Amino acid sequence: MPTADLRAALRTAASDPDRLSDAQAQALLGADGPALEELCAIADAVRAQRAGGDVTYVVNRNLDVERVGAGTPTARARVRELAAEAQRLGASEVCAQGPLPPGAPADGYLELVRDVAAGAPGIHLHAFRPAEVADAAARRGSSPREFLRAAREAGLGSVPGTGARILDDDVRARLAGGPDLPVARWVELVSTAHEVGLTSTATMVHGHVETPAHQVAHLRLLAGVAERTGGFTEFIPMPFVPPPGAALPAGCRPGPDAREVRAVVAVARLLLAGRIDHVQAAWPKLPGPLVLQVLAGGADDLGGLLLDGELDPAAGQERGLTMTRADVERTAAALGRGVRRRTTRYGDADGPVDPVGPAAVPA
Repeated sequence: MPTADLRAALRTAASDPDRLSDAQAQALLGADGPALEELCAIADAVRAQRAGGDVTYVVNRNLDVERVGAGTPTARARVRELAAEAQRLGASEVCAQGPLPPGAPADGYLELVRDVAAGAPGIHLHAFRPAEVADAAARRGSSPREFLRAAREAGLGSVPGTGARILDDDVRARLAGGPDLPVARWVELVSTAHEVGLTSTATMVHGHVETPAHQVAHLRLLAGVAERTGGFTEFIPMPFVPPPGAALPAGCRPGPDAREVRAVVAVARLLLAGRIDHVQAAWPKLPGPLVLQVLAGGADDLGGLLLDGELDPAAGQERGLTMTRADVERTAAALGRGVRRRTTRYGDADGPVDPVGPAAVPA
C-alpha cells in the first residue's frame, strides 16, 4: 500500500504539479506497483496537455568530431560530403559531439560549422557540448560568448545540453573518478548559448551514485534555467550504462531498473511542465517494451533516427543504432497515437527551416 506521504504527493501531482514540494517529488520517485501506474497516468495526462498526442521524431545523423574534425583539406571535404549525404537521405539535423583532435586548427570548431553548412545548406547543426564550447573558446583565445556568437553566425543552430550527468559537484566528481566540469560552469555555458540565440537540449544521467534528492535538485535547477532563458527544447533522461569492464565507484549502481526509469520520466514531466514541455524517450538506451512504457507515462518524443549513411557509417557516435519511420509508426500505433516528424526546435519538418539567431529563442 502507498504511504500517506505518497498518497498526498499523488493527489498534489494530479491537482496542481507546480505545488509539489521537493519531499513529495522524492516520494513520487519511489512509487511502485499501483502507485507507479497512477503516477504515470497523471504524467501522461500532463503530456497530452503540454505536448499533444503525436509521437514526434527528427531525422538526423551523428558525426564523431574526433574522426572528422582534424582540419586538414581531406577531413574538411569529408565533413561536407557526410553532411550532404545526410541531407540527401532526408535528415534535417546533423549532430556533432566530442572534442577536436589535439592537432586541429585553433578555429577548427568554426571550420566544422562552416563545412556542414557548405555541404548541406539549410540543415540544422546541433553541436558542441559545454565542455567543447569551453575548449573551442580556449583554443581561439576568446570568451565562450564570442565563440558561440561566431558559431551561430557561421550556421550553428543549437548545442547539446549533455555532460550534465547529475548537476551536483560531489556526485559529478565521484562518477567521473576525479574533477569534472563544475555545475556552475555547465550552467553558465548552456545559459550563454541560450542568450546568444542558440537553443539546447537538457539531460540527466541517472541510476549510479545519486539519490532521489539529487534527481529532484537536478530537475529544479534545469527548470530555473529554463525560466530565465527559455532556451531548452527538450529534456532527455538517460539511464546510466557502465562502460564494459569499467570499475564502478564505491556505492555506484549499475544503472536504474525499469521502475526507476518510468518514475524519473513521470516526475520530470511534472516538475518541468510549462518550462520544458518535451520529454524524450532515449530509445538507444532502453529496451523496446520500456520505450512504450515511458511514452505512455509522460514522454512525447523519440528523438533522432540516427541515420548511418553509406560513406562512413563509423563517423556516427552511435553507429549501428538506427530507427526507421516504420519503427516510429509501429511504436505510436501500439499507443493509439499519431506520428509527427519534427525539426530540432519542434516545428513541422515540412515547414520553414528552423531559424538561427536571437529571434529563435522565446522572450
